[in-house]
Amino acid sequence: MEIQAIKQRFGIIGNSTLLNRAIDIAAQVAPTDLSVLIAGESGTVKEVFPQIIHQLSTRKHQHFIAVNCGAIPEGTIDSELFGHEKGSFTGAYEKRKGYFEVADGGTIFLDEVAELPTATQVRLLRVLETGEFMKVGSSNVLKTDVRVVAASNVNIPEAMERGKFREDLYYRLSNVPIYVPPLRERKDDIHLLFRKFAADFAEKYRMPPLRLTPEAVRVLTNYYWPGNVRQLKNITEQISIMEKEKELDANALKKYLPGVSSPDLPVLFKKEATEEHFTDRELLYKFLFDMKKDLTELKKVVVDILEKEDNKSGQELSRSLLTKGLNSEIEEVQNKIHEVEIAPSSAQNDDIFHPSEVIEESLSLAAKEKELIEKALEKHQGKRKNAAKELGISERTLYRKIKEYNIRN
Repeated sequence: MEIQAIKQRFGIIGNSTLLNRAIDIAAQVAPTDLSVLIAGESGTVKEVFPQIIHQLSTRKHQHFIAVNCGAIPEGTIDSELFGHEKGSFTGAYEKRKGYFEVADGGTIFLDEVAELPTATQVRLLRVLETGEFMKVGSSNVLKTDVRVVAASNVNIPEAMERGKFREDLYYRLSNVPIYVPPLRERKDDIHLLFRKFAADFAEKYRMPPLRLTPEAVRVLTNYYWPGNVRQLKNITEQISIMEKEKELDANALKKYLPGVSSPDLPVLFKKEATEEHFTDRELLYKFLFDMKKDLTELKKVVVDILEKEDNKSGQELSRSLLTKGLNSEIEEVQNKIHEVEIAPSSAQNDDIFHPSEVIEESLSLAAKEKELIEKALEKHQGKRKNAAKELGISERTLYRKIKEYNIRN
């Protein structure tokens, strides 16, 4: 069957080379009984490809069962897949068939296959290699003829390195791998998908369809789309309902794109390549500066307590926080910032956010301490005993601080 005919039959929208390649592979492998592993990010609509494979195969008149492996508790996954005998575990009041027995002659789609427990992976491997399995609580070997199509949005080779996924099962599942590209790798399809979704929601809610200005189209296609097609569809529906004006400009569109219009998010994109997402180095910058800002605010609160609190125990607690905890925390964050500043970066660009443009307040605790001592001495007209009591420290400590900071008294 031609690729265009497959798209029309299964409602696939897009003309990118990577998407067409994925459809072509699915169509070619469908008549065989080879296992297929579909890789792709969440929201890329991977679930349509098992349907293509099943409907274009000789098994199309038999059962097609889709199983979300990540949604089934670990304690019941074996029973769901392979069935169980009566009394095999608490709650097993009667004999039950599993999916592999029910789907005999058909196709099983194992979505999020990387979530399977290790013991279940062993059982699955045996089914793939011999077509044999045993129900939970049974010693009888059963046979099944099932085509297995699996999918995952995680990097399975990385999971294998961590010991979370069996290497032999991976190679058995991926007889034929299919890669479903994310939206950012098929940008020419984004506006096409938006128009389709807008038309569908216009018909559903009986309203004029959305339209985008050329500048809004550029914003739409350059956005990162971490949720892919699913996110695009949800945002299109949201805009269709919320916006009275059906022609959207760039500013109106940005309000619905997470991270684009947020006032708290620094501009880390390059002006000439706004479609690029944050680099690890830039995200680390933001995290460190946010932490430093929070510590600065906390320091202000402690200082206010120290200046206004009349209770001595409260003063001592504030003093301890100021001179020990905050001092070490702020110094540690500052050191991390220096490490990031001197670290080599592949993205040297003047448009990247710089720390000196954000943090201007002095973080000198010594200066603040000196200022507080001077205020206390001024308030008590130079009487060190009263000033020390006000600060919550001993006269001896106050005398040492006066000499250390060269305070005239």
